[in-house]
Amino acid sequence: MRAIRITESGGPDVLTSTELPDPTPGPGEVLVEVAAAGVNYIDTYQREGIYPMTLPYTPGLEGVGRVRELGEGVTTLAVGDRVAWCEVLGSYAELVVAPADHLVPVPDAVDDETAVGALLQGMTAHFLVTDCHPVSEGETVLVHAAAGGVGLLLVQLATARGARVIATTSTPEKEALARAAGAAEVLRYADVPEAVRELTGGEGVAAAYDSVGATTFDGSLASVRRRGIVVLYGAASGPVPPVDPQRLNQAGSLFLTRPKLFDYVATPEELRARAAAVYGAVADGTLDVRIGHRFPLDAARTAHEELQGRRTTGKILLLPGGRQDG
Repeated sequence: MRAIRITESGGPDVLTSTELPDPTPGPGEVLVEVAAAGVNYIDTYQREGIYPMTLPYTPGLEGVGRVRELGEGVTTLAVGDRVAWCEVLGSYAELVVAPADHLVPVPDAVDDETAVGALLQGMTAHFLVTDCHPVSEGETVLVHAAAGGVGLLLVQLATARGARVIATTSTPEKEALARAAGAAEVLRYADVPEAVRELTGGEGVAAAYDSVGATTFDGSLASVRRRGIVVLYGAASGPVPPVDPQRLNQAGSLFLTRPKLFDYVATPEELRARAAAVYGAVADGTLDVRIGHRFPLDAARTAHEELQGRRTTGKILLLPGGRQDG
C-alpha cells in the first residue's frame, strides 16, 4: 500500500510517500480501506515533535472508509460497513488497521467527505460549546480563526444555541465564510480586546475560544468578562508561554482550560454518542461542513504547508484516489 512516513521530526519536508506491506488486523481490530483522510493541526504538532512520537510512523488520526477484513473477536462490524474514526494513527495511507471500538458508523445521509470533515473537528466544536463552556442563549462569545475547519463548525453550533458570535479572521474572503456560518461581527486580529469591549458595552464575552495561541492569547484574556473563560484549544501561531495564575485573578476571576478532544470521547460509548450528535446535526442541516481543499495522498507535504501557512479554509482532505482541487 501507499502511505506517508515520517522518519525524523521537522517541517513538512519530512513527509515522504512510500510503499509499505499491507497491514493485517489483530484481535479486536479491523482493516479499513481509506476513502479519505483528514488533515488537522495535531498532525503538524506530532510531525514537528511538539507532541513527541515514536519514529518512524505514518501520520494522520482521522479518516473514513469501508471495512475490508475483520480481526478475531470482532462482532460489532461487518465487511463492507462504512466507518469513520478520529483516533487511529496511520491514517495517511491506503489501508489502516483500527481497533473496532475506535470506529463509528456513518449514516447513509452523510457522504464520505462530509463524514471525515465533520468528525474530529465537529466533535471538537461540539465539546467546546457543550462541555468546556455550555453556551447559552443570549450570550456573546469570541471565536478566533473562525474560517478554519473547527472555527466554521464552532460558529454554527454556538449560533444554533442562541449565542451572538464575534469572530476573528485574517482576510475579507474568510470574513465572508464566517458571516455565512452565522457570525454576527467579524474582526481582524489587531486591537481585538478594544473592539470586543466596544461591541459588548464594556462587559466582554462569556467565553473566548482560541485555537491560534501565542499571538492571540493575551487578547483573549483581555476580551473576557468577569468570571468568564478562555478555552485555549490550539496553537496555530505557536504554544502559549507559561501563564501566572495571578493573571486570571487580575483579569476578573477568569477560568482557563486547555482541553483536547480525546478526553471528551474517553470511552467507546461517549465517542459514539458524540459522533451521532455531530452526524445528526449534519443530517438535519444545523451543521454545514465545508470541504475547502482536497489533495492526493502523495501531496501531504503541500497540505501541511497550506495549513500552517494559514492559506486554508474549512476541511483539508487527503484522497488516496488522487483527486485534487481547492
